[in-house]
Amino acid sequence: MTVTVRECVEQDYVIEQIKQHFKCRVLWCEGRACLEYDLEEELERICDYIKEQFGMELWDVFFTAIESIPEDE
Repeated sequence: MTVTVRECVEQDYVIEQIKQHFKCRVLWCEGRACLEYDLEEELERICDYIKEQFGMELWDVFFTAIESIPEDE
């Protein structure tokens, strides 16, 4: 039997890693992190990254996630 032990990581560290690896923004609402993403596919990649790298769910890191509103040209 193999046991995998993961260290506890700080939310701020996870957020910084996500910002470095993905094109997204982090907004703050009443001291809670909110993820702003461009495409649904990007959100799925971010969720997978959090699970694979940190053994956490998106909602363990972010209060909510919202899709970006395209800018008017």
